[in-house]
Amino acid sequence: MPYYKDKQQAYQAAEQGYHHTIDVSKKLDSTSSEYGVYYSHFMTENEKACQQIENALETASEHQQPQLKNYLNELQQLQNQFPKP
Repeated sequence: MPYYKDKQQAYQAAEQGYHHTIDVSKKLDSTSSEYGVYYSHFMTENEKACQQIENALETASEHQQPQLKNYLNELQQLQNQFPKP
């Protein structure tokens, strides 16, 4: 039972990290004077979320793996959308 709980917790942490990073990305506006601050925050959160997803993939069920891989791909694409300040 603890193994299942760990798997579920890892998946939930990855999912929360993904959604949090998406929320942070919505604040990015390259025309804003605060863009550099938000960009730095986004990059930090994106890195954390990607690490959480990679950790969760190690123990993910067959059902969870495609979703986690999709999250990872979306975050990588999102990161490439924003220019460095």
